[in-house]
This record gives sequence, C-alpha cells and structure tokens, in this order.
Amino acid sequence: MMRVAATARLFALQTLWRRLGVRSAGRALVRGLGDADDDVRTIAGMFLVQAGKRSIPYLKEAIHKREHLEMAARVIGDLGAVELEPELRALSRDSDPRVATAADDALRLLSLKE
Repeated sequence: MMRVAATARLFALQTLWRRLGVRSAGRALVRGLGDADDDVRTIAGMFLVQAGKRSIPYLKEAIHKREHLEMAARVIGDLGAVELEPELRALSRDSDPRVATAADDALRLLSLKE
C-alpha cells in the first residue's frame, strides 16, 4: 500500500529540484528508488525519468556508491542515458541476479533507442 506522506514528499522534492534547482532534492529522489514501498520507488523513478538528462549525475553517483542499483539501472534504461552504458555493462555482471537482469534490460532499451 502506497504511503501517502512518502508520496507527497516525492512531489515536493520534485518541485524543489526541477523548478528551483535544489540539488539535495534530486539526490533525495534517487534515495526514493530504495524505498520499501513499490509505489514510492516507481514514482521516484518516474520523476527522475521526467527530469531527463538532469538525473544522470545523480544516478551515476548512486551506482558508484552501490545504492539502489536495480532501480537505478531501470531508470537509466528508461532515460536512454547512453552516457551510462559503461556503468550498466559493469552492473550486468553484478553478483546480484536482480541487478544484473535490470542492467541487461536497460542495455537492451539503450540499443533500441539508438
């Protein structure tokens, strides 16, 4: 069940980041990719995709910190962020099969968007 407060927080973060340029709000959206609630993770991912290329540095940072890898890979694929293809290739060899599968799926999406 979606947590209303967490969802409202995501909407506020999106506004702070996209309209006012508050970078910490962008990072907080990326942290939302690791929420226990599927709906919250999905909404955070949607907001990152909607932000387009502005999301790339935050997603790259999350990957380098090994945070929320499965969702980050999925968002990268949805974004069509070919600049993160090397990171996805590395994740496709991850020991966590869910991360590896998400990275493989994202790489397929990137190849379709080229």
